[in-house]
Amino acid sequence: MIKTQIVEYRDGDTVCEGYLAYDDAKPGKRPGVLVAHEWGGCGEYMHKRCQMLAELGYVAFALDVFGKGIRAQTFPDCEKISKPYYEDRQLTRRRAQAGLDQLTKQPNVDASKIAAIGYCFGGIVVLELARSGADVKGSVAFHGQLSTPNPADAKNIKGKVLICHGAIDPVVPPAEVAAFEKEMEDAKIDWQLIAYGGAMHTFTNWNLPTNPPPGMPAAYNEKADKRSWKAMKDFFAETIG
Repeated sequence: MIKTQIVEYRDGDTVCEGYLAYDDAKPGKRPGVLVAHEWGGCGEYMHKRCQMLAELGYVAFALDVFGKGIRAQTFPDCEKISKPYYEDRQLTRRRAQAGLDQLTKQPNVDASKIAAIGYCFGGIVVLELARSGADVKGSVAFHGQLSTPNPADAKNIKGKVLICHGAIDPVVPPAEVAAFEKEMEDAKIDWQLIAYGGAMHTFTNWNLPTNPPPGMPAAYNEKADKRSWKAMKDFFAETIG
């Protein structure tokens, strides 16, 4: 049976509210997966992803970058609450590490087998965590933004990297993808990038329309969603078992 719970924790003076999911019928320690949320905050969609990971046999923990109660419903609000973390990557790394610490301290987690996944804004979070030198065996970004002010820090990455990218994502243009590829190659990282044809930004989020109105950069793409989830599972089999 999948067990879930809200976990309150701190990063310094900031109170955060994460979400833990695991199968309590499964004995012993198992690999853990850190989950980083989109720019609206840690909510129902991230909770469901954690439950899906728990069904695969992992202990999943959705971290809370913004802090307890700080969530957004509109695009302007999303931009407002996420902006400090785009501008201050050290803050982002610290908040990600606080979430990672909560995952690794769980008694049913094998701390030697940790992966991190992130969606959209969460892609930045898990990639900056990897660039910080955190002990993460694999990092996966789904339609994540890839840029960083510190590309040389890629040399600190200890694990493998998988990018699941929408081929027509206007939020992450080809120049940003090319810069990321160069960053990974320069640092000699074991990395891969899969581009899904016809997929826009946020292609995994089933709460979005499949046919967005003109000007909207994001849309759900069922094929890309399912294919990227399978790619993640194969990547986990290779990195954390």
